[in-house]
Amino acid sequence: MNKSLLILLLLTLVSFSVANRTFAQEVNNAKNEVLVSENSIHNTEHELPNPIMVIPFVILLIMIATGPILYPHFWEYQYPKISILLGTIVVIYYSFFLHNTSSLLHTAAEYFSFIALLASLFFASGGIMIKVDKKATPLLNVGILFFGAIIANLIGTTGASMLLIRPFIKINHNRVKPYLIIFFIFIVSNIGGALTPIGDPPLFLGFLRGIDFFWFIEHIWYIWLPTLLLILIIFYFIDSRNKGSEFDKVYSGKIEFKGAKNLIYLAIILVAVFIDPNVMSWVPNFSPFPIGLREIIQFSVVILAMKTSDYEILKYNEFNAEPIKEVAFLFIGIFATMIPALQLISHEANVFGDKLTVGMFFWSTGILSGVLDNAPTYLNFLSAALGKFGFDINVATDVKEFMNVDFIFLQAISVAAVFFGSMTYIGNGPNFMVKSIVERAGIEMPSFFAYIYKYSIPILIPVFIIVWLVFYF
Repeated sequence: MNKSLLILLLLTLVSFSVANRTFAQEVNNAKNEVLVSENSIHNTEHELPNPIMVIPFVILLIMIATGPILYPHFWEYQYPKISILLGTIVVIYYSFFLHNTSSLLHTAAEYFSFIALLASLFFASGGIMIKVDKKATPLLNVGILFFGAIIANLIGTTGASMLLIRPFIKINHNRVKPYLIIFFIFIVSNIGGALTPIGDPPLFLGFLRGIDFFWFIEHIWYIWLPTLLLILIIFYFIDSRNKGSEFDKVYSGKIEFKGAKNLIYLAIILVAVFIDPNVMSWVPNFSPFPIGLREIIQFSVVILAMKTSDYEILKYNEFNAEPIKEVAFLFIGIFATMIPALQLISHEANVFGDKLTVGMFFWSTGILSGVLDNAPTYLNFLSAALGKFGFDINVATDVKEFMNVDFIFLQAISVAAVFFGSMTYIGNGPNFMVKSIVERAGIEMPSFFAYIYKYSIPILIPVFIIVWLVFYF
């Protein structure tokens, strides 16, 4: 692993551990829910942050949006320092002014869980080669995107994205344009993974809280399928206008696959996802350290994949560690700076929860999932919906009763968190990784705001309005 990335992970681990040792009682109380954000609505024992503390988060988002365009040289070399500096401001505020280190503990645990999963899938999939020797056509691209949406429910949106983005680029090498990658993010990196807890992190957190594993596919498939087909139809018509650069080449029509041993690594990563104290009672809890057995296994897979992946495959995939390094640095700032925003949102959702309709839950969860991490946003609104009907998110029997009696609210929150994660580069972890990978391959991607006003708003919002009108109006 890149030395600077390793140093980042170690420094983060140490800083959060030191902060938590001074508040041992809070750590002990948080012991059995290290994956759950302190910002969940039921947590009210701590003072709310001053709204001014949202400013570091806003600054970071603005710099992510403007840096690559207005001051690219400065941003390329300084973004790690900027991200850590802005995150440190929030960490100091919570540690020494609010004396609320349990929020930092939960956020650190979420960050390490997030980066362990992304890094392990990134390195494991980097050693897999999928070579499709076929001429790129709109129909073939639709097939690849639909296949990606299916397997996203089996290996997660991150796994599917890392596995397919490189072959998708190579198939379209003579006709690559930004819209191809944007639709890949829409479908494979987000909307595709709405049917299982493995598919997307918000749904996995719901599973940890007591939602049945197969509940999602049973109650979401009939929203997922037409939404997916509608977006694929839009993509087909756009892609049909892309003729690319014509040249004479004979295609064999073969599909070549290499790196089978890395499939074992992917299987280990996915099994490790469920090695959690909230799922299996025998799993040890390593508090106050914000990592667990799951993260140790996944980081071990990173090292194993680095040591054993076939060099020729890595070379063919043009594989390097820069994309995961960029994600690691930027998201440590995002995770830290969004703590005040999430806690304030949590408070407001709790206050007005009884006034929120199912449509309001859909749009509130969705819009905030697009600009914040969709996993804690999901938990906040899930807790608010449970509270609306007198249920407690911490009681598994309450969650199961809510799941069966008032499933429309759970459905709306789940659909919104997953679907709207595609609205921005930071709505879901694999979005930014895909962007970074394709940019390293020399493909120019739209800026943060261009992504929103050129693609998300004109393409996704009309589709989501249809979903709202049909199911939640």
